[in-house]
Amino acid sequence: MAAAALLGALVLSTATADSAQGATQVVALAQTVTEVFDNIRNWLVGILAGLATVFLTVGGVRYLMAGGDPGEVEKAKQAFKSAGWGYGLAALAPLVVEILRGIVGA
Repeated sequence: MAAAALLGALVLSTATADSAQGATQVVALAQTVTEVFDNIRNWLVGILAGLATVFLTVGGVRYLMAGGDPGEVEKAKQAFKSAGWGYGLAALAPLVVEILRGIVGA
């Protein structure tokens, strides 16, 4: 009984896959070069802001857990500086993409 059910499922999936292959069309997510640059900008801003947030969180936790240790406080301050650089780069990412867009001529 189980073998018959397995065979039936295999035949149905093969028939469905064959009919779906003929109707499948490749659709590009980005229709224009402008959309590609917009996607690059969005990804850059997202990644940089995400990493900066991680550094900000690590710096905050280090500062809270330092307990007055000057070495740990300095490491926390360095993490805060790194977070600031990350947020600054995230803010400048649209400018960088506009410069690339101008170079490419899109």
